[in-house]
This record gives sequence, structure tokens and C-alpha cells, in this order.
Amino acid sequence: MASSVEETASRPDLAKQKVKTNKRSMTRRAIDDLVGGLLRVNIWGVLGWSDIRQQYRRSTLGPLWITLSMAAFVLFLGILYAQLFNRPLHLYMPHLAIGYILWTMISSFVEGGSRCFISAEGIIKQLAAPLSVHVYRLIWANLLTLAHHVIIIVVVMVVFAIAPNENWLLAIPGLLLILLTGAWVIFLLGILSARFRDIPQIVQTVMRMIFFMTPVLWMPEFIPRRAIFLTANPFHHYIELVRGPLLNKPIDPLHWQVAGALTVIGWIVTLLVYRRFRQRIAYWL
Repeated sequence: MASSVEETASRPDLAKQKVKTNKRSMTRRAIDDLVGGLLRVNIWGVLGWSDIRQQYRRSTLGPLWITLSMAAFVLFLGILYAQLFNRPLHLYMPHLAIGYILWTMISSFVEGGSRCFISAEGIIKQLAAPLSVHVYRLIWANLLTLAHHVIIIVVVMVVFAIAPNENWLLAIPGLLLILLTGAWVIFLLGILSARFRDIPQIVQTVMRMIFFMTPVLWMPEFIPRRAIFLTANPFHHYIELVRGPLLNKPIDPLHWQVAGALTVIGWIVTLLVYRRFRQRIAYWL
């Protein structure tokens, strides 16, 4: 053992090679965790669906409350704010319905991500499964919720005679970008929150402020073009990638550029952090 240490100390190139090997091993284990967790559909699929059912356990309508509560909220806000902003209901209601449904999913990724590993503490310490399972669990639960909310969008489209066309297909890659970004946000916030328990409260407060800075209740036409809190607001870009095509509006290339850059950069940073601290998460909980 002593001779091995002396050999390593006397050969800096050997020490550097061992460091590189360890980094490759950590990277490989992190990627295996991501892929292995994705393949555990039997775990995150059941847990995600159970999360939805648990919220409405013993209620008469069950998960149908997801659709009814959102529909009532959108209807009330749509009528109220269309009058306050002096906008035609047929223009404002689709804008609000799609925007608020997308915001609900995005904010659930952010706020839920900050509690992702904390809320799964018991499972993480008892079940030998990839940590990424809990990220996919949250994404799946939000996709199930979105599936309920799609009914509201369809009804709004029919009522206000918004005919489908080929532009609607552009909403699919926009939604995929939201999901990809949501995944790294959940990972990153989940790791940071497991270490620093004040982060969930900070995230919740910040998201409330960002909501009013994002064109969900109001429309971008209300302010000058390229206003700083639109251009610098990533939530605006992601929402418009889906809302724009569904409302048959042209998409500003800036939306694709910002969303694409954030997706790539975010995953690079998250993989580096996850590789470094993956094994410590269970000890932080």
C-alpha cells in the first residue's frame, strides 16, 4: 500500500490519469442513473399516477376535479380580465386558457422540483432505485395533469372557432423543450434543495413574482416590443412556443433561440452537478 502511494506521488502523470479515470467513472454512473431511471417505468409510472389519485382520494369525482377546478378558474378570470383590459373575449380567453395551463405545468416543475428528493426521502432510503426515478415521477404526474387540462383547451378552441391547421404541429417541439428543460430544472433544484432547505421557500416566493411578470393574465401587445421583462423572461419564451402555434400566430425566432440555449446549457450544468453530488443526496436527506 505504501509503495503504491509512493509510486503515485512520484509519478504526477499517473495521479492525473487516476483522476481522469475517476471522473469518467462518475460521469458513467450518473448517465447510467438517468437512463436506468427512465427504464423503470413500473416505478415512476405507478408513483406518478398514485400522486394524482392521492390528491382526490375518497372524493366523488376523483381526478375529474383537476379539469373542473381549472375550467372554473379560467372561466372566471377570462370574463373578469377581458372586461378590465377591455379586450374581446374571443381573443383573450384562448390566450389566458393556454397560457395559464402551461404556466401551471411549468411552475409545478420548478416548485415541485425543489421538493423532489426531499418529499421522496423515505423511498430513497428504503428502495434501491435510481434517484432519477423521482424526477420522472414528477414529470409523469404533471403530464397526466396536462392531459386533463387539454380538454379545456379543446373546448375553448371549439367555442371560439379556432380552426386547427399545420401550425399546431409546431406546438409539439415546443412542448418537448418544456419537458426537457423541466427535467434538468427538477434535477438541479432537487439537489440544491436537499443540501440547502431554504431553497423551496425562496423558489415559491420568486415564482409568485415571476407569474405577474409573464404574459399569462395580460397580453404582450400591452407593452412595447422587446420590453426587458419579456425578452429576459425565459417563461415567456417557453409558453409562446406552444401558445403561439395553437393560436395561429407566427413564432418569434428568439423564442426558439432562448429555449434551445437554456435547454442545452441547463443540461450540461445539471449533469456536472449531478455527477459530483449524486452519491451525497441520500446523506443530505
